[in-house]
Amino acid sequence: MANEKGRPYEIDPPEILDFANNEIAKPYMYIDSTKGAIVFRAMPTDSKTKNTKYTRSELREQLVPGENNVNWTFKQGGNMKGKLQMEDVTRDSDGKYHRVIIMQIHGRLTNEQRDLIGEDDNNAPPILKIYWDKGKIRVKSKVLKNLNASDTEILHEDAWDDDDGFNFEQEVGFKKFTLEVQVTDGKMLIILNNTEFKSYESIHIKKWGVFENYFKAGNYFQSRDEGAFAKVNFYELEVSH
Repeated sequence: MANEKGRPYEIDPPEILDFANNEIAKPYMYIDSTKGAIVFRAMPTDSKTKNTKYTRSELREQLVPGENNVNWTFKQGGNMKGKLQMEDVTRDSDGKYHRVIIMQIHGRLTNEQRDLIGEDDNNAPPILKIYWDKGKIRVKSKVLKNLNASDTEILHEDAWDDDDGFNFEQEVGFKKFTLEVQVTDGKMLIILNNTEFKSYESIHIKKWGVFENYFKAGNYFQSRDEGAFAKVNFYELEVSH
């Protein structure tokens, strides 16, 4: 959720532990005690953060509480597993449900990489976006435009392009489902409901090893339609390395 200056409201540890009583967080991240879930709510506002045209209510992984400069590489690996449910989401003018990104792996430049390519921030592309897309789960990753790009050239955001995406077969709709993301050296595996799998083991994933990464989970709402919103319930969320 962004404030009026376009900067995100960020609640760090230890304050995040008491998010349910935080006045800024309350409309966007709260506990539904009857369901035993944390609810992430997002809807368009007049303000948005620098690198997006959409609004969001998300958790950002921190290996060291309160510190964004310590992250992990694919060689180090990582695992994120959640049990979640689309609680409610609006439809567009064609009657189709709005899309929501519910999990991500976001790349990050080290301070040295940032300075090397003359960037003013540490942002790198997201290597993984997992969408709730009209009742199904859709996965998007990145591909390197030029496989002969140098180690310095691949640090630039415009060196990477979106892949064609992948749709899981089963429909989750508004039911509870589990998602697991397993990262190992040169490989990324996404598992839906312990029954369907999508594996990424291409040269593009191997090249991605140059970046540091962090997990994100919540509600990154993909609409600017007036009056639109989405609510995503998280019943479980676990990250390990």
